[in-house]
Amino acid sequence: MAEAQAAPKNSRLRLWMLVVLLPGAFAVLIGLGTWQVQRLAWKEDLLASIEQRSRMEPADIEAIERQIAEGRPVEYRTATVTGEFIHEGEQYFFATFNGQTGFYVYTPLELADGRYLFVNRGFVPYDLKKPDTRPESLPQGVQTITGLVREKLSEKPSFIVPDNDEVQNIYYWKDLDRMAVNAGLPADSVLPFFLDADATPVPGGLPRGGVTVIDLPNNHLQYAITWYGLAAALAGVGLFAWFRRKS
Repeated sequence: MAEAQAAPKNSRLRLWMLVVLLPGAFAVLIGLGTWQVQRLAWKEDLLASIEQRSRMEPADIEAIERQIAEGRPVEYRTATVTGEFIHEGEQYFFATFNGQTGFYVYTPLELADGRYLFVNRGFVPYDLKKPDTRPESLPQGVQTITGLVREKLSEKPSFIVPDNDEVQNIYYWKDLDRMAVNAGLPADSVLPFFLDADATPVPGGLPRGGVTVIDLPNNHLQYAITWYGLAAALAGVGLFAWFRRKS
């Protein structure tokens, strides 16, 4: 008797799953796949825009500032700047380059109008962090630098990233405001972006410029295929169960 009563309940449960749960799950999977397709289009547009900016003729600092004021992106825009390095204000970003551990050297460049721009001059090995270990890497006088503009970070990019060690002058994320303070620069005189120097050779070979890697992950197509594939598999399971129930 109990088995006879349980059979209709099980049958209704299976019918409810076929009519309600499976279509709902199918719709969710299709929605996720479509969202990834939209993200794919956005990412491809972004990468194309970055590629275009990085290959343009170098702009001067005034042009970069106008773009920022107009709300246009400047990340990875080629630019050129002229000024004098303030080497005693060097700040060091912990990094690896070509399998070697060391630092990217961020040096304030004093412009003709008295403002400052932090330039990522490039990589130095770990044991050559201190300027007095590489005196040939400290050019004096007016310098002209060409490279890629990098936008200022508003906060630490992830909780996984260690806190900056300002006592040891070692940065794990590029906190421009704190770099300016530690270099003894007035906050209102520092431009709100960085410049990553290109690979133009420098006296003594250090720092090694051209360290910028433009590598934005673009896995949205794989994600879309995964979600659509799961939707197709679910549809197949649902159809199989429906026809089996009818037979």
